[in-house]
Amino acid sequence: MIEISSKTNEHFRRWTDLASSRGIKKHGEFILMGEKLIQEFLVNPNYKIKAEIVHEDLKSVTLTHAVSKTQRIPVYKLPKAMFNEVDVVGTHFNLLVLEPKVIEPLNAAAKVEGLEVIAPLGDPSNLGALARSAVAFKVSKIILTEESSSPYHPKAIKASAGALLKLPLFKAGKFLELIQTNSDLYALDMKGENVAKFNWPKNLRLVIGEEGPGFSGIKGLNRLSVPTDGVESLNATVAASIALFSYAQKHS
Repeated sequence: MIEISSKTNEHFRRWTDLASSRGIKKHGEFILMGEKLIQEFLVNPNYKIKAEIVHEDLKSVTLTHAVSKTQRIPVYKLPKAMFNEVDVVGTHFNLLVLEPKVIEPLNAAAKVEGLEVIAPLGDPSNLGALARSAVAFKVSKIILTEESSSPYHPKAIKASAGALLKLPLFKAGKFLELIQTNSDLYALDMKGENVAKFNWPKNLRLVIGEEGPGFSGIKGLNRLSVPTDGVESLNATVAASIALFSYAQKHS
């Protein structure tokens, strides 16, 4: 076990940087946080484990798990105060530093299969919540744009209950360029056909708008809506979850 007590240590500085999408991209690492998520992950560790982080009151989970027989995993011990700076979602449990998988670029010419969701959500908690609903309602893939949060952001993984580690993910370019060059997309908007009455085709791409600007000023989109009463609109991920449920009801 390797002890670190200085905040100037290169490992510690790198780990604190992994609380942002930019830091995750820069270092090629992310941190899995949460006892339940880690225990579930260790049953089927389908990401490379680069390190485990503990403090003085925690015992290593990798050294006592079968995964240690196939991977040599360094364990780092931090003072509790420094550990809490890395544990940004406050799990107070062991942390695993993992290597992200390469997210393949979307083949725009490929045939759409099932319900594919384009999610330009910059808020990691919103992206995570959407991913959780996507797994629940059998979405075939999530397509991330340049504006999207990293799916490996700790808040995204927490909000997804681990769903982001299971879903097929693809990346595309800028949001506006993507939707302006595709004519067969369906956009979830405040104005459009009621999702409950819509005759959902089996194969389609559904676009979730960025909160705020949405699709204002964009012409030629097929628009779907979740009608509301008493409020102007719903949170983007709440509306998306209702739409995904409506699709699943049609094709269950």
